[in-house]
Amino acid sequence: MAMGGHESVAHPGGSTVLSAAFAGPHAWCNEKMVLSADLADGMPLAEFFASGAFDRALSTYAATFDGGDRRAVASMWSLFYLSSLTIPYVVAWALERQVLPIRFDEMTVALSADGLPRALGVPAPGDWSDEDGQEIFSALQPLVDEHLVRVIGHLKAVGGIAPKLAWNNAAVYIDYALRTAGTEPLSNQADAMTSLRLMPNGATNPFFDCLRHEEENGAQVCRRKICCLRYLLPGIASCGSLCALPSQRNQ
Repeated sequence: MAMGGHESVAHPGGSTVLSAAFAGPHAWCNEKMVLSADLADGMPLAEFFASGAFDRALSTYAATFDGGDRRAVASMWSLFYLSSLTIPYVVAWALERQVLPIRFDEMTVALSADGLPRALGVPAPGDWSDEDGQEIFSALQPLVDEHLVRVIGHLKAVGGIAPKLAWNNAAVYIDYALRTAGTEPLSNQADAMTSLRLMPNGATNPFFDCLRHEEENGAQVCRRKICCLRYLLPGIASCGSLCALPSQRNQ
């Protein structure tokens, strides 16, 4: 990676905008991915997941559903976490060729009162690459190896959700980020992410076949392979055509 020609920008309030990509339709990323130095109530991720704080966060969130199915609670919690992690990361890469430092042991997390992740902290703005022709797996490899593998292990151990479900949850947001970041080549990258069995380094691609784009009533729809279990929680809306369960798509 090569630094050069890129600087972080300070908000009037003193916090730092991590990426020039976090503007316009992606401005909300500024609230979800920040410098750890600006996240005053942040806790190191390793401590959060290993100390019992994650278990307590799930219990706090479950209380909003009068208990609720533990796996469904953990899956919904992961949707908030994974969207806050993967969308800013992919948007910064797709639009600025900026690779945010998302190593699990170097990040922090802050929670809302309901136990959901409010924001994630990173140690620095990261590096920029001068290569325009990078393919998606070059960006996804550190995200997978340095972060998602660790988090998904905790989601299974504490939340009881299957790794395949958690990988599917992550794939939805990576696909969304690529397709909304702009151009047709990025849509092609999103297709490649879920269509190849192996990553370029020969490792199994955890996103393989997680999503399928199908034609329905004359329109292209994106569909999950594995349901996120939200239908088991009262008051949570269906994810519509995205749902893997035909019975839940129109709820």
